[in-house]
Amino acid sequence: MRVPRTARYWTDGDAAGATDLWIILHGYGQLAAELLASAAPLAGNGRLVVAPEALSRFYAAQAAGGSHAQAEVGASWMTREDREHEIEDYIGYLGALLSRVMAPLDPAPRVHVLGFSQGVATAVRWVAAGGVRPARLVLWGSVPPADLRETGWMAGLDVRLVHGTRDRLITPDALEVALARLRREGAQVTVQRFEGGHRLDDAVLAGLAAESAALH
Repeated sequence: MRVPRTARYWTDGDAAGATDLWIILHGYGQLAAELLASAAPLAGNGRLVVAPEALSRFYAAQAAGGSHAQAEVGASWMTREDREHEIEDYIGYLGALLSRVMAPLDPAPRVHVLGFSQGVATAVRWVAAGGVRPARLVLWGSVPPADLRETGWMAGLDVRLVHGTRDRLITPDALEVALARLRREGAQVTVQRFEGGHRLDDAVLAGLAAESAALH
């Protein structure tokens, strides 16, 4: 059965004069505010950044003695349990959020989508479902889910694969497989590496912001 849910999201940047809207999707165990703080170089100068939070929150760790009073809280877009409904729910949620954010913006800004870690699969499934057609899709620290059907949705899509050279959660082989798949499906893919691990990088974010401005 379906029930209403309360979702939360955070924003940063230039809402009044936004020419570029960035939807950024956090990783497993993160909260949206944490990713938004890490993505600060994207905000401002005609750019509005929106960070929705996944609908399933949990205690990321249990303190000594079994108490959760001081335990950190994280969120997850989905798990293997009842996964199809969770995917359906977050696709609907993200679509409703995009409509809400876009409604007062006139003229409509260019939309970009950035997924980080688990947020990569979320972003890809949202785009594949037709929920959004971004000017650029940034897949950071992970690759598209292997079980996603190749139905032509990637054709002509501007995709950036961003990978830290010390990121142990994604292997070079997995990156090459993803790159070949995206190109086979007609996406226009660029791979960008930076010195670092499984995290966002200020210099790369600043470059993405500058590139989005140059598109106008």
